[in-house]
Amino acid sequence: MIHPEPTTKIDPTLARGTLVEVRDATETAQAAVVLSFPNTSYQIELETSDDLALLRSHLGEMVMGHIFARALRVDCPYAGGRRVEPCIGAPRRVMGTVVGIDPIANVLVVDAGMPMALTLTARGQEAKTFAEIEFIACDVLPGARFSIAHG
Repeated sequence: MIHPEPTTKIDPTLARGTLVEVRDATETAQAAVVLSFPNTSYQIELETSDDLALLRSHLGEMVMGHIFARALRVDCPYAGGRRVEPCIGAPRRVMGTVVGIDPIANVLVVDAGMPMALTLTARGQEAKTFAEIEFIACDVLPGARFSIAHG
C-alpha cells in the first residue's frame, strides 16, 4: 500500500520515519532503533543513546529526528539515485544530494531518501568544498545513530 507523503514542511535535516523496533543494549551491541520510511522498503538500523522508554512509547508512530554517520571518502559521481545500502540493516553506503553544509563541524547533510548528517573523516576532505545540490556517494563507518527530535 502506498502511504501518503507527509506534506508539512520541516527542517530538511530532520528525518521523518516510522519507529518499527527498539532494541536494548547487549554486551556486544549498543541500544538501537529500526526505522522505516514512507513508500520505501527501508528498515534502517541505527544506534541510539536516547531514553529507550521514550522511544518505546512511540513504537509504530511517525517520529522525527536526526541521523548521524561518519563518512569515509566522499566522491561526486555523475549519475545515480538517492539511496542507503543495504535497505535492511545498518547503513554501509550512502548516495544522495547535499541539502546542508556545516563547515565548522565538517558535516554534509545528504538527502539519501532520508536526511543524514555525514561527518567527513577522509584526510583532506572538507565540507566547505562541496556545494548544496551536489550529488555525492560514500561508504559510512559502523555506528550510524539516531536521535529523536524533542519538542
